[in-house]
Amino acid sequence: MHLLFLILLIIFTLATFSKKQSMQISKKFGVVITLCLGMVFAQSFAQKPHDDDDAPPKNLKILPKNISGKELHNIMKDFSKSLGVRCNFCHVSEQVEGQQRPKFDFASDNKPEKNTARNMMRMVSAINENYIGKMVGGDHQLESVTCVTCHMGNKTPVIKVDDLKKDPRDNDRPRDNDHDNDKK
Repeated sequence: MHLLFLILLIIFTLATFSKKQSMQISKKFGVVITLCLGMVFAQSFAQKPHDDDDAPPKNLKILPKNISGKELHNIMKDFSKSLGVRCNFCHVSEQVEGQQRPKFDFASDNKPEKNTARNMMRMVSAINENYIGKMVGGDHQLESVTCVTCHMGNKTPVIKVDDLKKDPRDNDRPRDNDHDNDKK
């Protein structure tokens, strides 16, 4: 729809100028058109809202049964970002011919990763209630743990220092706790 409008606008604009005028502005106009086409192209890849955000969620075992589709979708987006995965990591999906997105069966328990996620949700809740929630006063900065606390964008939690991603910019400057620099 946007592309059709843009094409009609270009034709109308070119038709209103004489050949000499259109040659003078053609370079500037070309840049503007390129930018407009780029925006239209980028919009075509923008994530569209889920049609099922208003449908009542099914097969909830940890999250509240009365959660809205929109709230559930936002929680799932947080899980996705925290683990660096897409929906099909935990949910059954199948590609449908002629459709850009796969069809999901969100209620299905056929993927073991979904049950692992439920167990992780129980664990995080227990840590927050039994430990973090009981910390009163002091200098602790942690209000609660979430998936990203340990996963940091990885499918599996980061449990060893050697698994931490290194920032290449840090390789050339000494760190405060870099004991190798003391030997130099």
